[in-house]
Amino acid sequence: MRVSLNLAGLFERSLGVLVFVLVWELLPRLGLANPGYLSPPSAVLQAIWELAHNGALLKHLAASLQRSLAGLLLAIASGVSLGLLMGWFARLEAFVDPLLQFFRQTSALALFPVFILFFGIGELSKVAIIFWASFWPILLSTISGVKQVDKLLIDSARSMGASRGFLFAKVVLPAASPSIFTGIRLAGAYCVTALVAAEMIGAHSGLGFLTINSQEVFQVPSMYAGILLLALVGLLLNLLLALLERRLTRWRKGLSHNA
Repeated sequence: MRVSLNLAGLFERSLGVLVFVLVWELLPRLGLANPGYLSPPSAVLQAIWELAHNGALLKHLAASLQRSLAGLLLAIASGVSLGLLMGWFARLEAFVDPLLQFFRQTSALALFPVFILFFGIGELSKVAIIFWASFWPILLSTISGVKQVDKLLIDSARSMGASRGFLFAKVVLPAASPSIFTGIRLAGAYCVTALVAAEMIGAHSGLGFLTINSQEVFQVPSMYAGILLLALVGLLLNLLLALLERRLTRWRKGLSHNA
């Protein structure tokens, strides 16, 4: 009974995707859309197969994953660290926040020429733009998470003689972790978006490069293949971050069951 319910739920969730793919396939096949501009999914899958067969897919995928993960991991390390400090120390936030608010309004795309001037057109400038786009949601969510920790928890721990370090590590950090992971998952989406911009200039590999280069040489199925693969990378990254969040915050399940 439970298996049938699970299958029914899976079908219901997949129905919208299946309808979308069917309509996408039929539009160019029936002449309702120009196949030169809208390649059907079957042609896109054929392009992906050809890319995998000649080894280009692995090269592009590896380059994009390396750049995006490097930028995202740097953003997580710096964004969480600075966010925890700013959320915990009010004076530090008052000192740093005006400057951060100014830089937060500056688009990563607008700063791309600056990154190229400082870091060149190699890998470092590409990682820098991904880092910049990913940094802000992590920082802001971390600050918000620390500030929203229930003061009753903090006061209770202090009344039992908890040191400042113990209070920070055992009370504030766990309580702020849901908000921190929300920022990290948002950063994962921004990371993939920034990847395309990062691979627009001076790149010779990567899914963003594949998409843009295919458009320039009018290889439309390969262009859609790059777009589809970027979307799949984003979905996979979000799934991995969600699994990591579930694993690291398993203690929340115990609290909900006890409640």
